[in-house]
Amino acid sequence: GAAAKQVTASDTRVIIQVAKRTKRKAVTTVIGMDTVPGLKLKEASKAFSKRFAGSSSVKDAPGGKKEIIIQGDHMDAVAQMVVDKFKVAGDCVFMDIEGEFVPYK
Repeated sequence: GAAAKQVTASDTRVIIQVAKRTKRKAVTTVIGMDTVPGLKLKEASKAFSKRFAGSSSVKDAPGGKKEIIIQGDHMDAVAQMVVDKFKVAGDCVFMDIEGEFVPYK
């Protein structure tokens, strides 16, 4: 509608985290894809599923935001894909490495 929120490029912040699960399993969480202008989360999730041959879903994160969860440890590859496929600037993508946010360049 007319009151749609305008998102500027500076608002875009994508954070990629990997959480360990049982045994050798891991999940990759992509937070902030909803801040990318003109991107549908469901389509992004489908693209991640295809690329990493695993399940990918959109979940509600705390604070009313949404996050994409991908099965497996794909931190670097996800960062690469976010920059290349979804045209997000490299300095807007952060990887959570042991609690430290490292910009992807």
